[in-house]
Amino acid sequence: MNRIRAKPDPKVTELGPPEVLSRGPASPTPVPRDIAPPSIVTVSVTMDAAIASPQPDAGQANLPSRRRLRAEILIVLGLSLGKSGIYAIVKLAERYAADTPVGNQSTTINPSRSGIDVFDLIYQILSITFALVPVALALYLLSSNGTPAKRILGLTGPAREWWKDIGLGAALAALIGLPGLGVYYIGRAIGQNVHIDTSGLPDSWWASTVLLTAAAAAAILEETIVVGYLVTRLEQLRWKLPAILIASALLRGSYHLYQGWPMALGNVVMGLVFAWVFYKRRRLLPLMVAHFLLDFVSFVGPEVVPHEWLVALGLV
Repeated sequence: MNRIRAKPDPKVTELGPPEVLSRGPASPTPVPRDIAPPSIVTVSVTMDAAIASPQPDAGQANLPSRRRLRAEILIVLGLSLGKSGIYAIVKLAERYAADTPVGNQSTTINPSRSGIDVFDLIYQILSITFALVPVALALYLLSSNGTPAKRILGLTGPAREWWKDIGLGAALAALIGLPGLGVYYIGRAIGQNVHIDTSGLPDSWWASTVLLTAAAAAAILEETIVVGYLVTRLEQLRWKLPAILIASALLRGSYHLYQGWPMALGNVVMGLVFAWVFYKRRRLLPLMVAHFLLDFVSFVGPEVVPHEWLVALGLV
């Protein structure tokens, strides 16, 4: 006997089995076929919103609290150039309190540290090495949110970018160097700058190498802490650009006060330029190159320039 198959009821096909339909008012409202299920609509809208509005940077999301960032900045500066700034302020006050006029006083930037040649060399190497420890600390802290510090400071990119940085650094050195020399002479003329001896090292085979290394270390230390680290952290604290530039520049000027207030003022102007260049380009190497060239000429120049020239320029 052939079985007769009943045609399926279209309502049952669309709305579910009979036992569901028999429940009365509690049964779900039928959903037309041309409307997507709510779950699909929700997922679609969520994906569209994610594409339309960019998500915050992962590094920003992992930043410490503002209170912790402020404490971190104070610790880093207290271990490095902030401490130097406090000492320089006290030193300037001492200079004005002394019987000798400021213009007749002098300071040595790279003094000898021992009367025994080999120990002097050892002390110089140790001094340069430990001076860079705050740089390591700053880089470590900047990288703690997951973004490498070299990326934050712009120390990446193809070779052509590095060559551009070197060229810009040389241009900045020329822009800052000549006016800076003028500031030194003006400060000396009005009796407000001390005489600066850039090298107190003995006439040894290693002296020029140590001065060259000291110039590089100073460039790395100051530009990393005063510009790269401080500008980045103040941006993360939501400071306005003028306040960031002024804070960086004042810090740079503070630790040069031991040379006299005109030299400190000149360094404040230099600090404004350097911080602005970093803010615009997000690359730290040009500032390091410029600083290194300035210190290289100041430190090594007196060692290779004839003594008669230095006397004529009033540098000795």
